[in-house]
Amino acid sequence: MNWRNVAELSEDVYWVGARDWNRRLFDALIPLPKGTTYNSYLVVGEKKNALIDTVNPGFEKELEAKISQIVDPRDVDCIIMNHAEPDHAGTIPHFMHLNSKAMLVTTSRGAKMAETFHKVPEKRIRIVSDQETIELGGKTLRFIEAPMLHWPETMFTYLSQGGILFPCDFFGSHVAKALYDDEVEDLIVHARRYFGEIMMPFRNMAEKALEKIKDLEINIIAPSHGPIHRNTQRILKAYKRWARGETRQKATIIYVTMWKSTEKMIHPIAETLASEDIEIALHELTSADVGDIVEDLVESRAIVLGTPTALGGMHPVALSATQLVKALRPPTKFGAVVSSYGWGGGAVRQAKELLTSMKVEVVGAIEVKGPPSESDVEQVIELGKTLARKIKNESH
Repeated sequence: MNWRNVAELSEDVYWVGARDWNRRLFDALIPLPKGTTYNSYLVVGEKKNALIDTVNPGFEKELEAKISQIVDPRDVDCIIMNHAEPDHAGTIPHFMHLNSKAMLVTTSRGAKMAETFHKVPEKRIRIVSDQETIELGGKTLRFIEAPMLHWPETMFTYLSQGGILFPCDFFGSHVAKALYDDEVEDLIVHARRYFGEIMMPFRNMAEKALEKIKDLEINIIAPSHGPIHRNTQRILKAYKRWARGETRQKATIIYVTMWKSTEKMIHPIAETLASEDIEIALHELTSADVGDIVEDLVESRAIVLGTPTALGGMHPVALSATQLVKALRPPTKFGAVVSSYGWGGGAVRQAKELLTSMKVEVVGAIEVKGPPSESDVEQVIELGKTLARKIKNESH
């Protein structure tokens, strides 16, 4: 008895993916508090069948069982590899071994990765170019190159009949529950978090991809992680904002403190920003969820960094977090730094260098020896007011 759930999204188009309820970390970096899915889709044509993306290693038997409810896995003619990363392509070898006739369909860059990472022989790879199509019989698949979203070989697959876009990681979210977007109340929060973690460093490429698909009739967006979008305009509008780097009157505050001296400056600047009607998100780095910080940065106009000096520079926890922020390239425009030290400074200099290298305008930095005095706190409050004015003026 096959009890596994298969869902028909449209006529002869099926979700056959897997839910990973218990996964809590991705890329040894990204927390997954809600688990994730590895979405795979089966398109059944009159003449040929295509499997769009596979699943993470360890879930191949589940995928095989789900496909078997619809067609014999040996009757799949094409395995579409939109993206070569193992969570989508890691079980391709299993299915290529199971099915001796299936051809792998991918971009020219994808072909090289399939040979390297998944040991697919060259003779079993069909390279497709941008806008090329494959006819399945009553079903037409079009391939749209979308490089650096978020690997060089990435492409989207578009099913003309029904207007279904399969964009792999683009438009995704790490949520294990629910099949459709309207079944997850706070989906945009999860999608924003995901965008920040995966797509934010490639905002310019995201804009180019959005431009390429703007004239398509898109009724369903079926990503490779998270729920499938039936309300396509909601996620498309959100991605357009995020890709353009549109920000709100918001400041993300990240800090670490050793003996509470730095924290005694963080709280006044946070309260000052709040009193100036600036939305704030505050994260103490030793207990913060990296994903929450990144989600806040997607639309934040400013960042406040608090760090004590440790061994002549930034505290290692603050340094690591700031380097991650730099790598993710948020659209943040303004920054401020507060720091304390015991017997020697140095954190502020390093923090300012890092923020400046991110093209963030540092509107002020305060460094104090030991706990802040009342006059120090007054300076912190003034810094908060200056930062608030910068944040507000940018929106005009």
